[in-house]
Amino acid sequence: MAVTVHLPGPLRSYAKGATKVVLEPPPATVAAALAEIGSRFPGIRDRVLDEQGSVRPHVNIFVDKEDVRLTGLATPLKPGAVVHILPAVSGG
Repeated sequence: MAVTVHLPGPLRSYAKGATKVVLEPPPATVAAALAEIGSRFPGIRDRVLDEQGSVRPHVNIFVDKEDVRLTGLATPLKPGAVVHILPAVSGG
């Protein structure tokens, strides 16, 4: 069973307008998923991760509703996992 990664509007232009990317076979970790998406669609990885390979402060990643910031990019992905990449929202 594949892993599905949902892309926010600002990243869709780098993925030829796709709202989601299906990864089959499923990557083992969030880092592996981002690497695969980056190889398919250059530009996405650099907008999600900084130069040190950490998630940018204005980006949130969730795996099955769990925030990856708590577990890191080594978070394992089970077959059928759903990943959401979301821009941070702020305001007052």
